[in-house]
Amino acid sequence: MVRVSFPQVLQRHVACPPVDVAAPTVRSALEAAFVVYPSVRGYLFDDGGALRPHVTVFVDGEVVRDRASLSQRVRPEARIDVLQALSGG
Repeated sequence: MVRVSFPQVLQRHVACPPVDVAAPTVRSALEAAFVVYPSVRGYLFDDGGALRPHVTVFVDGEVVRDRASLSQRVRPEARIDVLQALSGG
């Protein structure tokens, strides 16, 4: 199973501990995680389904370069980490 983890800063607002899903791509893994945690979608994707600019997705520690489609294939035991940039002062 692919492990999808969300940032601690997001977990302050929405309960979303790591979740294991069966999925062949980054996008499908995130979509499967949104079935479990539907309110997380709005924090990560805009209304058009695009990844928000301040969100970065990693697979096994490497940045996913294809932000538009997130079609990168993942191994069944992959780890997907979603991070959000912080701003302000």
